[in-house]
Amino acid sequence: MKYRILYCLMSVAALSFVACNDGDVPTPTPVDPQISAPYVEGELLVKFTSEVADMISSVEQTRGAVTRSGAPALDEVLSMIESYSLERVFPVDERTEERTRREGLHQWYVVRFGADFKAEQVAEQLSTLGEVQNVDFNRTIKRAYNRKATPLSIERLAAMEQSAQRETTRTGEGGATMNDPLLPMQWHLINNGDMFCKDGVIKSVRDADVQCAEAWQRSAGDEQVIVAVLDEGVFVDHPDLRDNIWINEDEVWRSHEDNDGNGYAGDIYGYNFVKNTGVITWNNAYDSGHGSHVAGVISAVNNNGVGISSVAGGDGSRGGVKIMVCQLFSGYSGSNALAVARAIKYAADNGAVVLQCSWGYVSGAANVYDWGEQGFASQEEWEAGAPLEKSSLDYFTHNAGSPNGPIEGGVAIFAGGNENAPMAGYPGASEDYISVAATAADFTAAVYTNYGPGTSVSAPGGDQDYYYDYIDEEHNYGEVGCILSTLPYHISPSGYGFMEGTSMACPHVSGVVALGISYAAQLRRHFTEAEMRELLCSTTAPIDEFQTGAKTYTRYVADIGPIQPMQINLNAYRGQMGTGQVDAGALLAAIEGAGRQMSFPNLYVAEGSSVAVVPSRYFEGGEELTYNVSIDNSAVATVKSDGAKLIFCGVAEGVTSAKITASNGESFAFNITVRKKAVSGWL
Repeated sequence: MKYRILYCLMSVAALSFVACNDGDVPTPTPVDPQISAPYVEGELLVKFTSEVADMISSVEQTRGAVTRSGAPALDEVLSMIESYSLERVFPVDERTEERTRREGLHQWYVVRFGADFKAEQVAEQLSTLGEVQNVDFNRTIKRAYNRKATPLSIERLAAMEQSAQRETTRTGEGGATMNDPLLPMQWHLINNGDMFCKDGVIKSVRDADVQCAEAWQRSAGDEQVIVAVLDEGVFVDHPDLRDNIWINEDEVWRSHEDNDGNGYAGDIYGYNFVKNTGVITWNNAYDSGHGSHVAGVISAVNNNGVGISSVAGGDGSRGGVKIMVCQLFSGYSGSNALAVARAIKYAADNGAVVLQCSWGYVSGAANVYDWGEQGFASQEEWEAGAPLEKSSLDYFTHNAGSPNGPIEGGVAIFAGGNENAPMAGYPGASEDYISVAATAADFTAAVYTNYGPGTSVSAPGGDQDYYYDYIDEEHNYGEVGCILSTLPYHISPSGYGFMEGTSMACPHVSGVVALGISYAAQLRRHFTEAEMRELLCSTTAPIDEFQTGAKTYTRYVADIGPIQPMQINLNAYRGQMGTGQVDAGALLAAIEGAGRQMSFPNLYVAEGSSVAVVPSRYFEGGEELTYNVSIDNSAVATVKSDGAKLIFCGVAEGVTSAKITASNGESFAFNITVRKKAVSGWL
């Protein structure tokens, strides 16, 4: 399942408005509140020049709410359109403000104005001003497909748990094992080619999975790696998820204060950008369970004898990757471009290195009869039509991670689309991100998947119509051949169930990338975001040989039941499913010896302040070592131990050399620079 997102092509025109000769605002046009607009009326997303942004910021610091900019020509227009609010799109976070300004994101503001004026009118006037660099409509973002998951019954769960007690754990040939009782149903993780056989017809192929069994021999995940899930809320208390949910230790649950100063109050597990609160929700009666399902594919707790396994959920002895919840949908509530941009930047600023996005625009090649519209058809069209979205994604890919960690920059991963269109949807189709097509359990293209230009890789996404003939007294439609993962209890009393779509293929890739970064951290290897993307795409398994002939399936419609068999021509998918199916085992093998060895970083500390460093992250096997630090000039900086951290204190302005030596004899030389002002933190 993938969200179809509606957008307005008029946003593309924001860069090409024709200036009015006299500069006057047209007569207000009444807005009918009953008409559903493709964007939020009464506000625009505007990028001002740096000088104007600084003027607005100075007023904000002294007076709070701002209605005028201080620039006469701009303020004249703002007065005419009855502007009542100028709000910075991205709240100030002192830890990251320097790079926010470097990327120009401090220049973006939400301009709110009188209800008598339509957004197109205001956009036209603002775009004529020299003080304005860009205008973007706050596009509404909706899910077009709200069908809930197919639950796994409590009885089936109990039977699987009993079976797991009697049998050995499921494993691939020569691969690692997990003791989670539902793993035998997760063909997408380990496929032995024995699940879908009926009347002599086999619709599964050994290794048509993401090769977890091979990968787990090297790594099953690392808790220092964070994946931001931009989706519905995640059931953070699910017994198979809660130990792998990211926790912001500097925040207070349900606090109305921004205790850690990152601009968001109470963001203990992430942030609810729908309701503008730190309280994550997952139990709305109209939720689909999608966010929880995606999270489970990536990092349900492995090897705990409970429920499912996941791609990067740890192995019991080591925790899995952490899930940061960036909630964009809740019940019937849609989202908008403002929420998406804020969520993306929030993820980068709070430690996420993988952006899991099972959403996107309808493909530029979508069938208009079925989908009512077509999306962006090119990179240029998308960049012009969604400038704030592009800027926030650039910020993530440039600034997530660390030059001193396993990855520098963040990897953004998108579902490719479910319109069976010969082109992936944007933003995923952009050359800078990963766009995922979906396959069935026999490597064939799923009957709904987008493919062709913009597609980066493929991954298992399920294909319920393809396996319709396998429904019997035990198996329901929506279960056979689909993806099994975690769900909230109000959707599935067992806590587990099935979904399909490129949005299910997408988290498999997010999990594999997170697994790769985990292994890099384990080996103390450093990669750039571009290097990690290249490794992912170059280590895929070829699947073209399976894209041959006609693929027959039975289209099922819930209110009328099955209709006649249908076909797709698999030959059309040859060479069009990206570089192939993601292979976690091959990716991790390629990481060995690639990238560069991590080294202890140079440090920058404010005078009278301190910065904390976890030294074990820079030495292989570092958790078992002890460390000694020598600082040449203690008049500039000092160091003390605090558990697993080293605390470096800035004494006086200056620079001093230093050396850290581990108990295994390995050592690094580094410099400590103390400045009058520097952002303190930890590495």
